[in-house]
Amino acid sequence: MHIYRSHNCAQLRKSDVGSTVRLSGWIHRKRDHGNLLFVDLRDHYGLTQIVTDVDSEAFKVLEKARAESVVTITGDVVARANETVNANLPTGEIEVRAREVTLQSAAQELPMPVFGDSEYPEDIRLRYRFLDLRRERLHNNIVLRSKVISSVRQRMIDQGFTEFQTPILTASSPEGARDYLVPSRVHPGKFYALPQAPQMFKQLLMVAGFDRYFQIAPCFRDEDARADRSPGEFYQLDFEMSFVTQDDVFNAIEPVLHGLFEEFANGRSVTPLPFPRIPYRESMLKYGSDKPDLRNPIIITDVSSYFTKSGFGLFERIIEGGGVVRAIPAPNTADKSRKFFDDMNEWARGEGYAGLGYVTRKGGEFGGPIAKNHGEEGMKAIYEALGLGADDGLFFAAGKADQAAKLAGAARTRVGEQLNLIDANKFEFCWIVDFPMFEYDEDAKKVDFSHNPFSMPQGELEALETMDPLDILAFQYDIVCNGVELSSGAIRNHKPEIMYKAFEIAGYSQEDVDTNFAGMINAFKFGAPPHGGSAPGIDRMVMLLADEPNIREVIVFPMNQKAEDLMMGAPGPVTAKQLRELNIRVVEQTKN
Repeated sequence: MHIYRSHNCAQLRKSDVGSTVRLSGWIHRKRDHGNLLFVDLRDHYGLTQIVTDVDSEAFKVLEKARAESVVTITGDVVARANETVNANLPTGEIEVRAREVTLQSAAQELPMPVFGDSEYPEDIRLRYRFLDLRRERLHNNIVLRSKVISSVRQRMIDQGFTEFQTPILTASSPEGARDYLVPSRVHPGKFYALPQAPQMFKQLLMVAGFDRYFQIAPCFRDEDARADRSPGEFYQLDFEMSFVTQDDVFNAIEPVLHGLFEEFANGRSVTPLPFPRIPYRESMLKYGSDKPDLRNPIIITDVSSYFTKSGFGLFERIIEGGGVVRAIPAPNTADKSRKFFDDMNEWARGEGYAGLGYVTRKGGEFGGPIAKNHGEEGMKAIYEALGLGADDGLFFAAGKADQAAKLAGAARTRVGEQLNLIDANKFEFCWIVDFPMFEYDEDAKKVDFSHNPFSMPQGELEALETMDPLDILAFQYDIVCNGVELSSGAIRNHKPEIMYKAFEIAGYSQEDVDTNFAGMINAFKFGAPPHGGSAPGIDRMVMLLADEPNIREVIVFPMNQKAEDLMMGAPGPVTAKQLRELNIRVVEQTKN
């Protein structure tokens, strides 16, 4: 028999009764019944119940061993009595009567328990991540992550993509987020950068003649943490394709995402193919966001035209000043008290807005100051246009278009959550398309790129030379699922003359482009195919599939919100010798 195990802890069944077996694992839980001691033994695969009596030598070892000690147990498989069968456990019809126990590694007193579902402070969980990872939910999340990556890889290969690896040590880029810099020992005073994404390399692979590229790519960005973004590093399904239109990109990646989510949906439905395509401006109007959660049935509507001469002075003045009024339905709220509506208004103020106007309606009767000032006929016209019923409430977000859209979008989400309108058993995908190529930067008082400077403008050079920059759309797109942006992508600008012109509009000279993007612009001068791609985030996809609210729950060894690895003590100081080798001197921060 093997020195450590003949079976794993999820393997034994009733058919094994009478066998002598050997199992190894961690003591998950102990239950002392006086003359009998029950132990749940756990390994990567599952649990098996061990039983021993007070007269056994095994009893003496197991009684003294703390939870999470590692033991090897040799014993006999016996059937459980009918009344003690655990139908929720694959091994629930049997138990192992221990004859011999070897203590492989004794556990000290635990800083946090592994058994049970108690929540513990994040700093404790991250400092002792190796213990946290033993807990069932987190352990299952990490296994799910591995299965997702394996499935993605095979699905991409089946779609005709070839996997390549791009450099980790590369040049710093002036665009995007803040780089992580790596000093060069052999080139004093010079630095590498960790890649924020393999963007330029994958485009250069297309120029090199590789038709369909992908990789499960590590990316590094020195940016703050969010619930759906890990500080420091993350992984994405990076891909690029040659000789393609936007539709070709969608047609290639949609089956991968659809198939992946169906495979791990666990009973939840997935948007059928093809995924909906929503223009950016339509999305901002109807959902108040460029990453809409389509599980929420609420649609925002611009109702500015109803308030130009309505008798409600506040909205009239906002519209006269160039602002807008957006309406957010609150369906079937006749049974809600006035407090529900007032609380929504207070919530909006707490978010930094002037407030959220509202109208109540119960059995066809309108209530609230806006309805009183606007009049019953005016309100009926709005309700009829929006298709609202006799018991539907209505919220209003008013102000400059971008601020009103942002407030309306946040209110739409909150109303959907408060009224339980969001179906948790769905994965709703959509593409957001037709992003503006440029936007006006109020702070810098100049036109700048709005999304991705390397995208192909719709209309190409002619559009750049003849259209108002703020009216030019780009072949840019985002893939969104349940309100989470999985990735941005684009058909790339592969023509030097169009790239120079696009950057010129944003205030960059040809010399700036040649200096900052030398590798790519030079390559494009030697024959570049039309190409495009995207890069859905692996971490975010697993987060959605695992139904976790925070991305740290699906990453093996994440950092905390301050980008610290509490377990390994990173970032940390280095020795003076290391600094000398790198020709670096640390400048102490001035204390206030």
